[in-house]
Amino acid sequence: MALSNSQYETIMRGYEDRQTTRRHLVEQRTAQVYACVPGYRELCESVASISVSQGRKLLEGDENALEKLHVSINRLSGEKELLLTKAGYPADYLTPSYTCPDCRDTGYIDGAKCHCFKQAVIDLLYEQSGIRDMLEKENFGTLSYDYYQGEDLQRFQNAVKECKNFVKTFDSGYQNLFFYGTVGTGKSFLSGCIARELIESGHSVIYFSAAGLFETLSRSMFDYKNKDDIVSFHEDLYGCDLLIIDDLGTEYTNNVAVSVFFSLLNQRHLNKKSTIISTNLSLEDLRNRYSDRVFSRITNQYIICKFTGSDIRMLKKRLQNRK
Repeated sequence: MALSNSQYETIMRGYEDRQTTRRHLVEQRTAQVYACVPGYRELCESVASISVSQGRKLLEGDENALEKLHVSINRLSGEKELLLTKAGYPADYLTPSYTCPDCRDTGYIDGAKCHCFKQAVIDLLYEQSGIRDMLEKENFGTLSYDYYQGEDLQRFQNAVKECKNFVKTFDSGYQNLFFYGTVGTGKSFLSGCIARELIESGHSVIYFSAAGLFETLSRSMFDYKNKDDIVSFHEDLYGCDLLIIDDLGTEYTNNVAVSVFFSLLNQRHLNKKSTIISTNLSLEDLRNRYSDRVFSRITNQYIICKFTGSDIRMLKKRLQNRK
C-alpha cells in the first residue's frame, strides 16, 4: 500500500528497535561471558589477530592465506563453543537471533522490500483501519448456521465449503470468489474468515470497501505529486496475495472508473493473484452496472456463491431486544 512518511517511519522504527534490542542483548551477554568464562576474551582477540595477519599475507600474494584463515577461524570457533558449553551456556549464546532471518531485521533484501516488510505494511493499515478488530469476530471459530434454514442453509453451507477449500488450496492453486445475494446473509463475514486464516499463515491481504477502492483509484489517477507513492500503491494492490473488495455496487462509478476496475481484475488474473468480491447486486444488476468485460471476467473466472435468507444483523438485533 502507499505509505505516508509517518507510516513508513513507524515501520522502520520497528526494525530499528529490533536491531537495537538485539545489539544490546549481544553486548550484555558478551560482557557477561568475558567476565565469567576464562580464556574466552583471548580466543576472540586471537580471531581478530589472525584475520589481520592472514589478510596481510593474502594481499602480499599468499594464495593459501584465505584457506588457512578459514581453518584457523573454524578451530577457534570450536574452542569458543566448547568454553561456553563447559561453563553452562548454550553454544549459540552469543549468536544474534532475528525476528526475520531472511532480511536480518532490516526490512529489505538486495534493495527490495522483504516479505516481512510487506506484511508489516498490511498489519499497520489493518490496525489503523480497524479491520483487525473486525477479524476477531469474523472468523471460522465464530461461524454459526443457526440463522439459516432450508435452501438458504444449503447455500450457506456450500459457500463455507468453498471458502475452506479456498484457504486449504491457496498455495497450490489459483482461485477467485464472487459472493452475491441479499443483504446481511454472511458474504462479508466469510470474506473476513478467509482473510483471518491467510493473514495468520503469513499471506498479504488487502481489504477495501468498493467505495474506498474506487475513490482511491480515482484519486491516484490525478495525483501527479506523489508518483512514488502511487507506484507503490499499485504494486501492492495488483500484487498482494489476496484482495478483498466488499460491497461492490455501493461506489460511485463512471466509464473511466469501470475501465480502471476491469484493468485491476484483469491484471490480478494475469498475475495469478486471488480476489474476493462481495455484492448485494444480482447478476443481472452486475451486467447492467458494469461493462460486459467486467461481467464476463467475473462470471468466467470466479467461483460464484449465491447467498439468500433474512438479514442476520437484523435477526440478532431483534433477539437482543427480546432479552
